[in-house]
Amino acid sequence: MLLRDSDGDGVAEIVEPFLTGLRQPYGMALKGDTFYVGNTDAVLAYPYAGGEKQITAPGKKLMDTKTEGHWTRNLLLSKDGSKLFVAVGSQGNIDENGVAAEEGRACIYELDLASGQNRIFAGGLRNPVGMAWEPVTGSLWTVVNERDGLGDEVPPDYLTSVKEGGFYGWPYAYWGIVDDRTKPNPELAAKALVPDYALGGHTASLGLCWMPAGTLPGFGDGMVIGQHGSWNRSRLSGYKLVFVAFENGKPTGAPPRDILTGFLGPDEKFSYGRPVGVTIGPDGKSLLMADDVGDVVWRVTGA
Repeated sequence: MLLRDSDGDGVAEIVEPFLTGLRQPYGMALKGDTFYVGNTDAVLAYPYAGGEKQITAPGKKLMDTKTEGHWTRNLLLSKDGSKLFVAVGSQGNIDENGVAAEEGRACIYELDLASGQNRIFAGGLRNPVGMAWEPVTGSLWTVVNERDGLGDEVPPDYLTSVKEGGFYGWPYAYWGIVDDRTKPNPELAAKALVPDYALGGHTASLGLCWMPAGTLPGFGDGMVIGQHGSWNRSRLSGYKLVFVAFENGKPTGAPPRDILTGFLGPDEKFSYGRPVGVTIGPDGKSLLMADDVGDVVWRVTGA
């Protein structure tokens, strides 16, 4: 969908289809005259001229991805625009469908746009969705939805830097602990990196963007996270937009700060909305957050 605020009043007066015929699209990226889309089964590239209200030209397939299971395929361009990072979640909770079913999944791919070749950049990430660049160190960061079935808080979803060639434990281990429900793999379990920052159990953190100091009054540098919310806790968690403060390229360790709340009904039997994707608004002084239950995009400012 195209949402265009031509008069700059903070409300989109144009809301109309931009590109159709897609299959569960999630990730988007724009580089020059090319618009990239992450379908659940493939990454596609479309020709696009700035200012156009609709793309009608056919897309070119750049890479296939496996379907079923976690379906979102988020996209993030490298800082020089030469590569596209593609997040692909697992099929299952752990390895209940067998190792073969999870090959090429639970990872972030690096797609070279010039050659068309792709490779796994980092693995062992059960369901990485949001991705963002941290500007001080230049590191790639992501939010990851961890495995279910171990309790309300175990293991926590997390925010982490993503090291090239890194393995983050799934399905064999989490936070340095071996998951004895999986087929043993001591070598990979021992290699598992510990994430940088815990977000609490089953928050379903999906959206991620870097927010520089001054975007909202009273907030410094840090990451903003859209938490879709839990479905499998005795008391629900998430259902809000939160901020994680950074200093010198890393989280300060302070708890997340709430930015936008009130989506969860008081009896936890329904929700008014569920936060997903988030980005800085075009004015540089606002946040835009997609809500896939309310079917709206929220604009948050310091006013």
